[in-house]
Amino acid sequence: MVKLRLTDPEPRLVEWILRLLKALGCGKAVYKAESMAYWLMKSEPESYSWADLVRDGATEWDGVRNNAARLHLKAMQPGDEAFFYHSMSDKAVVGIMRVTRGAQPDAKDSDWVSVRVEPVRPIRPVTLKDIKAEPSLAAMELIRQSRLSVAPVRDEEWRKVLEMAQPA
Repeated sequence: MVKLRLTDPEPRLVEWILRLLKALGCGKAVYKAESMAYWLMKSEPESYSWADLVRDGATEWDGVRNNAARLHLKAMQPGDEAFFYHSMSDKAVVGIMRVTRGAQPDAKDSDWVSVRVEPVRPIRPVTLKDIKAEPSLAAMELIRQSRLSVAPVRDEEWRKVLEMAQPA
């Protein structure tokens, strides 16, 4: 079985790849469109901040000890993007990260998992107060399950938070 993950591919490219796989004898090749997934990942800035991630260039996102968050980490794929959220003191989305490696056992405790992330770009902070005030974000996991440190973000929520991050 051949599994490909393509983000917004050209239809002709998909057709060409499927024909090539068939010609190579790879059996039945099926294409299932998968879009990039979006996430929100929280960190206390006093412990590890956006500035720390930028300075380091990448980091292992480990130490997550919540079953629901572990499932979300396991679902992450290279290329997915995540909001970096400063929890506790700042309570704001402050940047965008990219997942560069999917889940593997956490080096500190193999019952848990970690992913590798790198900074993409900072954004103008979007505070929790601003997010709660926006009706279209009422179903966002950040609000619904506020204690969850890793959560999915729907496409429309991603777009809205980015829109809110634009200068007025």
